[in-house]
Amino acid sequence: DKSYIPDVELVGNIKGILAEINAKLTESHKKDKKIFLGIQARISQELNAYNHDEGFPIKPQRFLSDLRSVLANDDILISDVGAHKMWVARQYQTYQSKTCFIYNGFCSMGGAIPGAVAAKRLYPNIKVVALCGDGGFMMSIQALVTAVDLKLPIVVIVWDDDHYGLIKWKQEASYGKYSHVDLQNPDLVKLAEAFGCHSERISKTKDTVAVLERAFQVTDKPSVIIVPIDYAENMKLTKHLGDIVSH
Repeated sequence: DKSYIPDVELVGNIKGILAEINAKLTESHKKDKKIFLGIQARISQELNAYNHDEGFPIKPQRFLSDLRSVLANDDILISDVGAHKMWVARQYQTYQSKTCFIYNGFCSMGGAIPGAVAAKRLYPNIKVVALCGDGGFMMSIQALVTAVDLKLPIVVIVWDDDHYGLIKWKQEASYGKYSHVDLQNPDLVKLAEAFGCHSERISKTKDTVAVLERAFQVTDKPSVIIVPIDYAENMKLTKHLGDIVSH
């Protein structure tokens, strides 16, 4: 309601609503297929635009493309609360139900690591990833003790930008500046290693896939991968979406 008031609002079970809409489509509606194919092509182009970007720190789009390339369709990604969840929701393509979980809305930061611990215990034979921001990671790092104790080879990915990224993003979008969102992080690799984890920091964008593959080869303890992330993309996305709405 903040941005628009719908002319027609359909309230109910999504699957049922779509089935009803499909049942009512006529041949004349189906002639508009080219319109939808054009929209689909534009979306696909946007999703894949940064798949080969070599910039560093790593752009969110590029990292999620690389992560997707090393995960099978039934592997599980659990996203914490933070700016990264916006990118996961937009960029991470899923092909099976219940393979991408996002702590959303009014959920607290710090849920991804304990969620990954539970998922790996339930499904020990598939890859399980917890994607966190540096803020959420520090709020739930104690969960690594449990993962180490249980010898669970989850992979924790930390997008590192030394800020509470989502709050900073919202402040910049609303006021053009930000305040009181800076973080003073320790050496996160050494910290993770002190907990008994395998840990690496990505230092070049082109090394991302290799670092992830090494992490997935660890079978007796958690891995923590630190990813310097380019959150300059946040405000670019805000402007892009604003342009779409205004047109």
